[in-house]
Amino acid sequence: MKLIYAIVRNDNEDDVTTALSKAGFSITRLNTTGGFLRKGNVTLMIGTEDEKVDEAIGIIKSECGESQKITIDMPFISGVNMVNYATMPMQVAIGGATIFVTDVVRFEKF
Repeated sequence: MKLIYAIVRNDNEDDVTTALSKAGFSITRLNTTGGFLRKGNVTLMIGTEDEKVDEAIGIIKSECGESQKITIDMPFISGVNMVNYATMPMQVAIGGATIFVTDVVRFEKF
């Protein structure tokens, strides 16, 4: 048995969980926050048999398309120097998913 951790954006969560549920996967949803863009994410925990891991990952990939976003990352600056600080917009990839697959040593359901 395997445990899949899939970290997806809040924007993709409904599509991913709906598609996984339709395919028969059980999902536990955890609210999380990303570090770089400081935006809300969802971490999905999916327990499944070894032979169904690729199917689950395929569903996640198909529902989490990657796109580009222009953002301005503002560092924390205090004092009078703040008015002289200029930032440049930068383009970052958003969407997609980060997936971890781990072995399950023991599983019990009550």
